[in-house]
Amino acid sequence: MLYALLKTLHLLGVIAWLGGMFFVLACLRPAAAEVLAPPERASLMQATLGRFLSLVAWTAVLILITGATMASLAGRVAHRNGLAFNVPLDWYAMAGLFVVMIAVLAHIRLVLFRALERAVAARAWADAGRAMGAMRWEVVINLVIGVFIVVVVRLGRAA
Repeated sequence: MLYALLKTLHLLGVIAWLGGMFFVLACLRPAAAEVLAPPERASLMQATLGRFLSLVAWTAVLILITGATMASLAGRVAHRNGLAFNVPLDWYAMAGLFVVMIAVLAHIRLVLFRALERAVAARAWADAGRAMGAMRWEVVINLVIGVFIVVVVRLGRAA
């Protein structure tokens, strides 16, 4: 029961993170570019991404805690039953790529988003556009990595 709850929370965190990135890239950003002038678009993106990045920071903590706890529980159950526990290869891939995603997220939040905030405060719309463009590419990178993790884990379970 505990493992099922942890896995549910873990997956909900992954869905929120990946779904949010997909929504921003595929829906919000193009719609904002279509209907808003640069000042309004930059202000909207700053407000939206500020909320999203805070949510994702907490989501990343949730994913880390639930993932580590599930791995620990699996190891303890195997040990308690006298079995060797070999960490599945897809778990290594998940953990390693999660670290990469956290590094990208940290760069987005601590460098690029701050540049966007400064540009919006200074009403420097060209700088805001550059910051948003850089953020876009890093979000694309994280989305691709996240989808890759989902595919690797799904394929790992199919074997």
